Amino acid sequence: MVKNLDLEISLGVEEEAFLIDPETRDLISDPDPQIFDECERNSEPHNVVRELLRSQIETNTRVCHSIKEVREAILETRSTIYTTAKKFGCDIVAISTHPFAAWQDQRPTPKERYENSAMLYQEIVRRMLIGGMHIHAGFGNPDERIRVMNIVRHYLPLFLGLSTSSPFREGLETGYKSSRMNFLAGIPRTGIPRALSSYDEFKSLERELQKWGFIGDSGEMWWDIRPSNKYPTIELRVCDVCPRVEDAMTLVALYACLIRKIMRTKSAGSLASDEILTEIIFENRFQAQRYGIFAFLADPNGTTRTDIADILDTLIIEIQEDAAALDCVSEVECAREIVRTGTSADRQLDQYRLALLNQTSPQAALREVVDTAVQETIDNI
Repeated sequence: MVKNLDLEISLGVEEEAFLIDPETRDLISDPDPQIFDECERNSEPHNVVRELLRSQIETNTRVCHSIKEVREAILETRSTIYTTAKKFGCDIVAISTHPFAAWQDQRPTPKERYENSAMLYQEIVRRMLIGGMHIHAGFGNPDERIRVMNIVRHYLPLFLGLSTSSPFREGLETGYKSSRMNFLAGIPRTGIPRALSSYDEFKSLERELQKWGFIGDSGEMWWDIRPSNKYPTIELRVCDVCPRVEDAMTLVALYACLIRKIMRTKSAGSLASDEILTEIIFENRFQAQRYGIFAFLADPNGTTRTDIADILDTLIIEIQEDAAALDCVSEVECAREIVRTGTSADRQLDQYRLALLNQTSPQAALREVVDTAVQETIDNI
């Protein structure tokens, strides 16, 4: 495992992808169930599961003990669903919203948990045609994980800004680099959690919500970062899913290095105790949601807002030792390339607008956007 003093970090990644019609480039609202059955049979040592909508498929990597292992696992899980989907006449795409698919055309997965959610949340769930990327990190004891989570909250807008891949919705430019976040906001127990003093406080909150019948367990506390209810991990949930594996690996590396840096600082007896107001983190998160890598965020160490490029540069300097120790210097440095050349959201918008300038119809331009995102999703697998 990755070691830092007494620290061991394990990692795992969940990615949600869409099943695409190779001709129309629209979602396949009722794909052959054998796709899921065969993926489940062939996914070991990983896991492939159904999602809220039948047009979605989710991959869960095995527990990994290095950044290199995570890369191998993501390539393996993507390869499993791609080869299986192709066998049954489908393509896959890893972006957080489909550019033109209609939510009215989608069919829910017949599963009690999803049916209960649809009954409770009604239109919000019916319109929730979105996917994300979740990164699990296992380390330390429960209280240490809570302490680290409190600090990582400050960086959630940065992770969102670097991952944005949902600028379109139902054929329209939304004006947001991550329109996915707009739909999550309608569900309770989402967004930025408040700072918690201990794991006991988290469990006490879970019990209070259970007492009133609001949740069954903490798996229904859908914060942007949370203690997992299944594993001894802290789960980063704020990110859009990235079509490029390289971009996904950058997020994994930054998360692991940030955790190591926080724990290393704690071990040295100088863990920063400064606390950003949760309301300010929410404001920063909105800026990242709206503008992506072009966002200007409130800097708690200064008096003015700072662009994401400068915030990232500061972080990369702070985690240099950790990136070297975790053997992921190139993955961390790739974050600068994302800022320089853009996220998936930027590429989608650029391609769409260029196609319109070339007199392509909006519908055809959006199909071209899907084509490129599909190719990015399957590159190198």
